[in-house]
Amino acid sequence: MALTEEMTARAGTRHLRRFGAAMMTPERLIAVALAALLALLVLAPLAELIRETFSVQPYDKAYLPGEEVGSFTTFHYERVFSGRMSSALFYKPFVNSLITAFGATVLCLLLGASLAWVVVRTNVPFRETVNTMIVVPYMLPSWVMALAWLTFFKNDRLGGSSGVFVYIFGVQPPDWLAFGALPIIICLAFHYYVYAYLILSGALTTVDSQLEEAGAIAGLSRLRQFAAITMPLVLPALGSAVVMTFIRVVGSFGTPAVLGMPVRYFTLPTQIYAAIGSRNVGDGYLLALVLVVMAVLFIWINQRMIGVRKSFVTMSGKGVRSKTIDLGPARWLVLGLVVLLLSFTVILPIGLLLLESLSKTAGNYDLSNLTLHYWFGERGEVNALYPGVFHNPQILGAAWNSIRLALCVALLTGLLGFLVGYVVVRTRGTMASKALETSAFLPYIFPSVAFGAIYIGMFSKPIGPMPALYGTFALLVLIAAVKNLPYTSRTGIAALLQIDKSLEEAARTQGIGWLARVRRIVVPLASNGLMSGMLLSFIGTMRELSLIILLVTPSTAVLASVIYTYQTDDVPQLIGAATLLLVLLVVGFNILFRLVFRNAKLGFA
Repeated sequence: MALTEEMTARAGTRHLRRFGAAMMTPERLIAVALAALLALLVLAPLAELIRETFSVQPYDKAYLPGEEVGSFTTFHYERVFSGRMSSALFYKPFVNSLITAFGATVLCLLLGASLAWVVVRTNVPFRETVNTMIVVPYMLPSWVMALAWLTFFKNDRLGGSSGVFVYIFGVQPPDWLAFGALPIIICLAFHYYVYAYLILSGALTTVDSQLEEAGAIAGLSRLRQFAAITMPLVLPALGSAVVMTFIRVVGSFGTPAVLGMPVRYFTLPTQIYAAIGSRNVGDGYLLALVLVVMAVLFIWINQRMIGVRKSFVTMSGKGVRSKTIDLGPARWLVLGLVVLLLSFTVILPIGLLLLESLSKTAGNYDLSNLTLHYWFGERGEVNALYPGVFHNPQILGAAWNSIRLALCVALLTGLLGFLVGYVVVRTRGTMASKALETSAFLPYIFPSVAFGAIYIGMFSKPIGPMPALYGTFALLVLIAAVKNLPYTSRTGIAALLQIDKSLEEAARTQGIGWLARVRRIVVPLASNGLMSGMLLSFIGTMRELSLIILLVTPSTAVLASVIYTYQTDDVPQLIGAATLLLVLLVVGFNILFRLVFRNAKLGFA
C-alpha cells in the first residue's frame, strides 16, 4: 500500500514537472501573455460596455433624481426600445442602417461579382492592369466619395453654396439626390465593392471549367450553368463577401454623417455619435451594443445558411482548368465600362475635390475664380477666414498626428501579429491555438464606431495602476492597433505556416537561443507577410474616421477628424485641399513603404 502511494506520488510529480516544462517554453509563455492582453483589450471592454448600459449615468439624473450614479437601472433599455423617444433614438436609425447596409451590400456584390467574372473568366484586354486598378478605391478613405458627391450635387436648401450640378445646369437637385439613403448607398458601394471583388475573384479562379462544360453538354444555358453549377460552388466566398461588406457598411460613420446628418437622416453610427456628443452616453453605449449584436447575428445566419450544404469542393487531385470566355469585339466595350467605373470611383472624386480646393468662392467654378490660396495662402487673403493647407497649423498638426499614429499602429500590430502567428502555428491543433486565433480576429466583427464607444466606457477612468486614457494619443494608438490586429495576425499566421519547423529546431540543436532564432531565421523568412499586414494597418489607420471620431480631442486630432470638422463648418475649399493632402500621404507612404521594403529584401538577399 505504501509502495503504491509512493509510485502515485512520483508519477504525479513527473506529470507536474512535464507540465511546468511545457509551460516554460517561449511559445507557451507568449500565449499566456497574449491571452491576458486580448482579454483586457477585447473581452473586458465589451463586458464593461454591457455593464454601463445597466448603470445610471450623470446625464440620467434629470430623469432619475433619486438614483445614484453607477447604480443598477434598466432605464436606458426602456428609453431606447419602448419610451416615447424610442422612434427617434432607435427605430428610425435602425431601419435607416438596414436600408443603407443591405442596399450597399447588394450593389457591392453586383459590382464585385461582375468585375471578378470579367477579370477571371473573360479575355478583357489589359487584365493585369485592370486587376490592379480595381483595388485602388480601397486606398482612399470611404468618405472621399461622399465629399465628392456633395461637391457635385449639393443644393442651397440647407444653406451654404451650391455644387457643380447647379453651376452647369442651373437647377437645384432634389434633396433625395443630394442627401439621404440613395447617395449613401451609392458612395459606400463604390468604396466597399473591393471586398467582394477580391474574395469572389479568388473563388472563381478555383472553379473547374470542366464542370460548366459538362453542364453545357447536358443542354444547360450559360445562365443555368452559372445558377446551378458556379453559384453553389462559390457560395462560401459569397457569404464571406456579404459578411465583410455588411459589417463594414453598417458600422460606417463618415459617409452617413456627410450625406445624412444635414437632413437628419440618422443611422446607428451617427446616432451613437450624436448621443455621446450630447453626454447621453448610456443610450449611446446601448446603441453600440446593438451594432455588435447585429454583426454577430449576421455572421451566425451566414454560417447557418452555408452549413446546410455538405460540400463546396472546387479543387481535387485531378487539378483545375480555367477556361477563358472569348468576348470578341465586345471585350473593348467591357473594358470601357470598367474604365468608366474606375473613373467614377477614383478620378472623378479626386478631380471634384481638386476643383473645390482651387475655388476662391465656393459654388463658382469659373476660371477667373481659381486660386491657390487654400493651398499656400495666409489668413485674410482673398477675404478668406482660414489660411491655406501649408500655412494652417491645425491641418499640419493633424497631418503629423495621422502619420505618427499610423506608424505607431503599424509597428505595434506588426509585433503583435507576428507573436500571434508564431504561437498559433507552433501550438497548432491545441485548444489554446484555436482560442488565440479566434480572439485575435474578434475586433474585426465589432463595427468601428461601436468599438470606439466601448473604449470610451472602458478607459475613461483609471484601471488599477493605469490612469484614465481618454483624450490621450496613447488611446488612439491602442484602439487602432487592436482594431487592425486581425489583418496582421492573419498575415502573420499565413507567413509562419510557410516556414518549416525543422529550421528552428536545427538552430536549437546548435545551442542558439530563442531570441536569436527568431531574429536570424523566423523574422527574415516571414518578413514579406508581416510587411503586408503592417502596410494594411498603416493605410487603414491613415484613413480611419469611424473608429476614432468619438475619441479625438483638439490636441490629438488627425486629418480625417479635421476634415469632418471643416465639413460641419461648411468650408468646402479646405475640405477638398485637406482630403487631397490625406490621399497624397496615403499613396505616397504606400509607394515609399514598398520601395524601402524591396530595397531591404534585395540587400538581405
